Amino acid sequence: MPDIVDIAVGAGAFKTLVTAVEVAGLVDALKSPGPFTVFAPNDDAFAKLPPGTIKTLVQNIPQLARILTFHVVAGKFIKADLEKLKFVTSLEGSPIPIDCSDGFEVKNATVLAADIEADNGVIHVISNVILMG
Repeated sequence: MPDIVDIAVGAGAFKTLVTAVEVAGLVDALKSPGPFTVFAPNDDAFAKLPPGTIKTLVQNIPQLARILTFHVVAGKFIKADLEKLKFVTSLEGSPIPIDCSDGFEVKNATVLAADIEADNGVIHVISNVILMG
């Protein structure tokens, strides 16, 4: 079974995310055994950011890495696990609110596709880039 990075690369809908992970030097971490839960913004989610945001982040690697690690949780949490929780703690250290009362949302993003199995965890595709705070 492919790992989280290989799935993201192969899907074709995560070009911005894959590039950001490469620029931030997080590829090896996301290819490690994990397991991880990744809330993966698709290219449409990144396109919603204000103009110039991605360019600014690519020039500020520590901030980019911080935002990316806010989308990752240690451990494998499928939707059924997350439905029982109010939040999970990101690798960045901040809590990510979970709301399954009406659909499936994390922070300010709707989960578009849940429970995509990877060799080293699970991916949930989200509609927006989520930010700390």
